[in-house]
Amino acid sequence: MKIAVYSGTFNPLHIGHHAIMTQLEQIDEFDCVYLIVSPKNPLKENVSALSGHERYEAARDAVARHPELSAKVLDIELRREPPHYTIQTLDELKALEPENDFVLVIGADNLEDIHRWKDYRRILSEYGVVVFPRQGYDLGKIKERLMKEPFLEGGGRLEYKIELIDAPLVNVSSSEIRKGLAEGRDMSEYLM
Repeated sequence: MKIAVYSGTFNPLHIGHHAIMTQLEQIDEFDCVYLIVSPKNPLKENVSALSGHERYEAARDAVARHPELSAKVLDIELRREPPHYTIQTLDELKALEPENDFVLVIGADNLEDIHRWKDYRRILSEYGVVVFPRQGYDLGKIKERLMKEPFLEGGGRLEYKIELIDAPLVNVSSSEIRKGLAEGRDMSEYLM
């Protein structure tokens, strides 16, 4: 099977995440989406790792409310000691399910910043990424720049697997939802 690995802090899971999972299921090549709740992104300071289990339970509840999705919520990163690197997660999934192929799902902002990720060249060449658009990012230019990059010692060349998805922009973010909730506003229409 071909599995879309959608990883994030999901603080909280919202309608934008639902739209991405729905879009992934409409792409014929994917059999399932694995939603990986990350305790803490090593590149971000705004999420407490202590809330990881709460976010995992909330994600399980949200996905259960949407039986139309063929998504599984996994706690694979919550069971590992920090730091939590995406390459470790992908390698662990491959070791657990060697018969499956795994592709990472990211947004344009993450593709722009992927050079900061641990072993990003392995992620792009061994697993590949499916990239969703985000406001203010030119995906074509970002991909073009990355595709010029992958040279190996000795003159060989890595083949990066970067698939750009033509999907509508969903202008909602977890930080906006958290801000609204903190201000006492009803944000339920944005939650998954």
